[in-house]
Amino acid sequence: MATLVLTALGTALGGPIGGALGAMVGGRIDGKLMGTRYGPRVKELAVTTSSYGAPIPLHFGRMRAAGTIIWATDLVEHREKSGGKGRPATATYSYSASFAVALSARPIRRVGRIWADGNLLRGAAGDLKVGGALRVHDGHGDQPPDPLLAAALGAQCPAFRGRAYAVFEDLQLADFGNRIPALTFEIIADEGEVALGDLMGAPNSEQPFAGLAGYALEQGALGGELAAINQLYPLTCLSEAGALAVQARIEPANAEAALAPVLGEPAVSGEPEDFGGPAGQRSQRDSGPRAWIESLRYYDPARDYQPGAQRPGGRPGMGAGRRLDLPGVIEAGVARQLVEGAARRAEQDGPVVSWRVAELDPSLAPGRVVRLPDRSGLWRIEEWEWRTPGVELTLSPLSGPRATPVAAGPGDPGAIVAPLDSATGPTLLRAYRLPPQGSTVPGLAIAASSAQAGWRGAALYQVESDALLPVAASGRRRAALGALVSPLPPSPAMLFEAAGEIILQLVSDEFILSSASRAALDTGHNLAAIGAELVQFAQAQRTAPGLWRLTGLLRGRGGTEPDSRRGHIVGAPFTLLDEAVTTLLPSESGMAPGRIAAIGLADEAPVICDIEELGTGPLPPAPVHLRFGGSAATGLTLSWVRRARGCWQWPDRVEVPLVEEQERYLVGAGTADRPEAQWLTTQPHLLLAPGSLPAEVQGPLWVRQIGTHGLSLPAFFPDLPLN
Repeated sequence: MATLVLTALGTALGGPIGGALGAMVGGRIDGKLMGTRYGPRVKELAVTTSSYGAPIPLHFGRMRAAGTIIWATDLVEHREKSGGKGRPATATYSYSASFAVALSARPIRRVGRIWADGNLLRGAAGDLKVGGALRVHDGHGDQPPDPLLAAALGAQCPAFRGRAYAVFEDLQLADFGNRIPALTFEIIADEGEVALGDLMGAPNSEQPFAGLAGYALEQGALGGELAAINQLYPLTCLSEAGALAVQARIEPANAEAALAPVLGEPAVSGEPEDFGGPAGQRSQRDSGPRAWIESLRYYDPARDYQPGAQRPGGRPGMGAGRRLDLPGVIEAGVARQLVEGAARRAEQDGPVVSWRVAELDPSLAPGRVVRLPDRSGLWRIEEWEWRTPGVELTLSPLSGPRATPVAAGPGDPGAIVAPLDSATGPTLLRAYRLPPQGSTVPGLAIAASSAQAGWRGAALYQVESDALLPVAASGRRRAALGALVSPLPPSPAMLFEAAGEIILQLVSDEFILSSASRAALDTGHNLAAIGAELVQFAQAQRTAPGLWRLTGLLRGRGGTEPDSRRGHIVGAPFTLLDEAVTTLLPSESGMAPGRIAAIGLADEAPVICDIEELGTGPLPPAPVHLRFGGSAATGLTLSWVRRARGCWQWPDRVEVPLVEEQERYLVGAGTADRPEAQWLTTQPHLLLAPGSLPAEVQGPLWVRQIGTHGLSLPAFFPDLPLN
């Protein structure tokens, strides 16, 4: 800011010369206030673009990059109609797009996670979180054209050999506002640390940079990149076989330092202006204070490759500070050590020695550590030049062997809110035809779920012959499914069972069951299906991950008391019938008993299950409160109380509605399948005159209500004096 202001002011007052002076003064002020950025730019998380002429970086190691869209289709509209056959017909619309994204200007190994608008589109397990297909082309020289691009572009479709790119086919865009989202990719170009030979294009040169897990090399001059790396990983430039070579400068260990060669005596010269003076050696101090690194910006893997920053400890150095940007992936602790090492090297203002030797030793190349015959310590050869009088060496003091480094403070990557990466598991499916609730037509409950928290719902279909007819969508909330781990004993299902107990294991540890009061139970809370029985529970206690103990039971709900009298074995399915279950209205579920199918993102084939009937369905429930008076010899008086479909609440002094077309009952003696005698009545009582019963009756007396769709289950009278 000061540079702009003072440049304009200087130009107004002093013309071009004043503008130059103003720019120089403003630059110094900005440098003091904000520091000077040095090195390649570390960018904030960029978004996927499609700019003509934009360079595609070369990625090494592990990086996160946005990429460049190189091909795309228009949005494709999908229409799906559901309903019909007595159900309301609805049409739903969704949109998708197909496009290709260039990732790297060199081959890669694979692609890891993918972020879309900051959320995970593809997890670490390789699962897409939305519908669509993904193909990654690694960029090797033998890769063929992508089939989708080849179908769209024809014979002119390029194979993009030498360029890694990803192709999305029919990516569903509902989660992104029906537009192509801003994408970033975790690119794994190489395994292990980045090596100097990779950046220099010499893969046979194995000199890895310790702690540098990834690097993004822009398509530009390599000198600026190496200059930035040199601040953290000192490099040496020398001439080999007629060409320049760059090598990593290696600090010697104690044993190596002891074996450092000793230079020969300096070669004298008669000319005072020669290199090293007449004596062949000269010492001089550094000219001016060195620039010190006040901060290092990099990409932190612990922050999902977002930029991190580390500063050296201690007091600021002399001179102008500068901020070093390194577009590499480094852990926070390693980055702190690197910036501390750079700060220590900047503080070393020891003498620079000019030394001329007469012998020609090819091993005395830049980067080599040597000793001097008349000086203590270790010295590194910074420059050399062969001349007629001898080999001229420029030496700098070495700070000391690696065994006694100055300890750097711990690095902290900082906290981020990382998106949840849960694998999209296969769909688990159960379907029930519920007992009617205030209606003569039962509803349909479809419980779709998964053991994985990343499950994002499924499309539901009715199976009719070999066709799948759309029914509804399950939604993303998972139904709580499980199974009994201990038997549930039989129950008469007549009273509240305070001591009743259910022990079950849910399919996921994330499922939570809650307790409910007696008043809440009366309104239908905590209703579950165990086998074909409906049960309500009052208390829920978690005893271990996924393991629950339910107490305070109401058994045989909704006319399922015949199943409660049979009990349930270990492994009987448990399904919580709450808001997570997709419930179709009677008009939507009036289909014949059959099967239901579900298709989720992780389902390779439709998941199909049978619709299980809970209770008596369209049949009336069996009568209750059976009583009798008299005997077979004097005449029997039988009475009972009827129930009604869908009217499970039984308020005092209020008669339940008839529901059926007319009130009729069948009373029989003997087995219900083959009665020895039977009587019809239109009232909830019957008088059997003496002699009405056969002389030899094998079996009890029972009564069944005759409903619109069939007979109820038989309700048996207690032992009667038939003889």
